[in-house]
Amino acid sequence: MASGKESCGLDNLAFDMDVNDQQRGKDRKKKEEEDTNKPTYCVTDVPPWYLCTFLAIQHYLTAFGGIVSIPLVLSEGLCLQHDSLTQSYLINTIFFTSGLITVLQVTFGVRLPILQGGTFALVTPAMAMLSMPEWKCPAWTQNATLVNTSSPLFIEVWQTRMRTLQGSIMVASVLQILVGFSGLIGFLMRFIGPLTIAPTVSLIGLSLYDSAGDKVGSHWGISAMTTLLIILFSQYLRRIPILVPAYSKAKKLHTSKFYIFQIMPILLGISVSWLVCYLLTIYDVLPSDPAQYGHLARTDVKGDVLNKASWFTFPYPGQWGMPTVSLAGVFGMMAGIICSMAESVGDYHACARLSGAPAPPKHAISRGIGVEGLGSLLAGAFGTGNGTTSFSENVAALGITKVGSRMVILLSGVFMILIGMLGKIGAIFTTIPTPVVGGMFLIMFGVITAAGISNLQSTDMNSSRNIFVFGFSMFSALVIPNWIMKNPDFLETGVKEVDQVLRILLTTHMFIGGFLGFFLDNTIPGTKSERGLLAWNKVHLEDSSYTLTTEEVYDLPFGITSCLSSQSWVRYVPFCPWNGHRSENRSEDNQMPQGRRSEQLPHSTRVIYELAF
Repeated sequence: MASGKESCGLDNLAFDMDVNDQQRGKDRKKKEEEDTNKPTYCVTDVPPWYLCTFLAIQHYLTAFGGIVSIPLVLSEGLCLQHDSLTQSYLINTIFFTSGLITVLQVTFGVRLPILQGGTFALVTPAMAMLSMPEWKCPAWTQNATLVNTSSPLFIEVWQTRMRTLQGSIMVASVLQILVGFSGLIGFLMRFIGPLTIAPTVSLIGLSLYDSAGDKVGSHWGISAMTTLLIILFSQYLRRIPILVPAYSKAKKLHTSKFYIFQIMPILLGISVSWLVCYLLTIYDVLPSDPAQYGHLARTDVKGDVLNKASWFTFPYPGQWGMPTVSLAGVFGMMAGIICSMAESVGDYHACARLSGAPAPPKHAISRGIGVEGLGSLLAGAFGTGNGTTSFSENVAALGITKVGSRMVILLSGVFMILIGMLGKIGAIFTTIPTPVVGGMFLIMFGVITAAGISNLQSTDMNSSRNIFVFGFSMFSALVIPNWIMKNPDFLETGVKEVDQVLRILLTTHMFIGGFLGFFLDNTIPGTKSERGLLAWNKVHLEDSSYTLTTEEVYDLPFGITSCLSSQSWVRYVPFCPWNGHRSENRSEDNQMPQGRRSEQLPHSTRVIYELAF
């Protein structure tokens, strides 16, 4: 009996040792994972100048695909398909304004390393507005042989549309400025959940299928090659480095790993396809007759746009004339701006998590949204035909490089300003063959659609309630605009302005899907867990161990916060940091139970996907 008990005791001891070893192993593994997830450089750190420069260029290349695509899509609605020189000016302008607004956002806005650029949330309502009967392009502008790009008639045709687009964006941006600087964004985000964001973002990509299809259909072979190359580089080869020579004082001359396929897959895919098109052009493999299939794949279709473009250009507000306002356009742009605001709040939290910063406080979020509104106002004034938003692709790049320094993004903004002033750069981008652009669109719009749907991962998709809300919102948003486009005379109230507003809103897929998702999600009974709100709220809390800086990182620069802290009225300004708020937040966090803390955290609104453009 004694031996039996002794044996049992030894077994228990051995079991306890095994459990302890397993626990120590788990703790060690968890610590290693935490060390891996921690950024090498945090928000306030400044990397060496050479690393700073390289990473700034990398962020520019990451945003390249999304920024260049917007003017190329808008050129169809603006009747500019056959005016490559003006397209180059639009590309220069959007790069210039994106850089300018990035500098403002990093310096005075949310103060996180987050790059600003054009937004597809405004492309959809813009194309809906430009497709209305009164704004449809004249038939002669679709024929290259009839278009004289220097004629006053043609210039007036496209500039009239651009000025209306500008004015609508500028007026709609005032909504974002007010919501941001007044602090209302926190109140609005209580009602916007995954079932609102998912259909809204997904329909941005789905609604552009026609534009992508037209470009892909100009030469299916070249488009397929471009798509396959981007897939190869971004998915299959992204973790395969190439060895490049490097030098350091410690290691002297040595080789270093450079993940080129992960950093610039779209640029590489476009470049290779572009080169193939050039070779097929000089050897006359592609047809020279504009009426024949495949002619648009030639690299000489755009003529001598590179020779005509000036070396230097300086975009300025009102360069296309005095903006005009369309009431219908304003309502359409407001729908896009609301979507953009919700996405940006999620980007702020994701960016803070990846750069080692604490969760952004209310004043930083309010300031960030307000500065984005100012950015859209500036973008409208400069004449990009678009607004600005935070770029998720660049937030994803922070997770890849582990460098969360805002100095890198600041330098990237300066770099984009300089690129926007080089006229030849914009002209080069306009010479990309049409089917190559189509292949890029297949990837980009597909990823936008999937990124929207991925927001549903925090919801209970076994719930018949959620399946109904999402499915009905998506399908209705595809059916209603399609029917309205085929029956434009149905909406006739007798008041022209009302007809225009209804036509734009009901032909904007994103607005219908987002509105139905928002209304149904907030009126049909459902628990927070079922709706995905609790899971969303916990995202930032789970990564709080990676926070390496304090909330002071969100203070205003140049000692502005120190000057304002002595003023009692500052506590009533939603976008100003105040030391009293900071101490209150700390005491609340210390006293609040763990479960309640997660409920107070704002929820993230955009999934960060690893396809680094």
